[in-house]
Amino acid sequence: MAKAADTAYRIIRNDILSGALAPGEQIREEELAEACGVSRTPVREALRRLEAERLIRRAAQRSFVAALSNEEVEEAFILRGMLEGHAAARAAERITQEDLEQLFASVAACARLARSADLDVDSFLLHNREFHATVLRAAGSERLSELLAAIVEQPVVMRTARRYSSEQIARSITEHEELAVAFRHRDPEWARSVMTAHVRRAFHTFAETIEK
Repeated sequence: MAKAADTAYRIIRNDILSGALAPGEQIREEELAEACGVSRTPVREALRRLEAERLIRRAAQRSFVAALSNEEVEEAFILRGMLEGHAAARAAERITQEDLEQLFASVAACARLARSADLDVDSFLLHNREFHATVLRAAGSERLSELLAAIVEQPVVMRTARRYSSEQIARSITEHEELAVAFRHRDPEWARSVMTAHVRRAFHTFAETIEK
């Protein structure tokens, strides 16, 4: 049962984060059970876990993909900026040579993708996640990792990246490169300020996509 519930959890969570299940969409257990290849019982267990992560909300005995209000979205980005800024400052003082090399490799990979005629968004997102995961790992704080996990992995983050223009992608890559340089110089305040601005710009990009 536990294995089936884990399988359902991973599939449903990925569908929510990727946007395959849209915000506000009703969750139908029968359809999910068929899609996941499990019975409805493990699907219910998976939905309870996702509800605890605030990715699923219940109303009138029905489950829906969480749809955040504009105020909730801005608050999530504010908190993310504070936490990731702090993580960047910690990482600047603790980062290893191996982590630095990984950061520059992620930046280079994103730059190569941005130069292609048809951007592979999924690959770009993968390298983007690797960059931020490396920063968080270098920060060396389990509590910080737990707090950020509940904020950063919201569907709005992925939907924002999928709406980036070529100019916005280039700007994001430049900011990642500047962060990597700040880490190389082991300057916590430089790293904090760039990361905070990086997250704040991401918020305004998301806000602009909502207005369109």
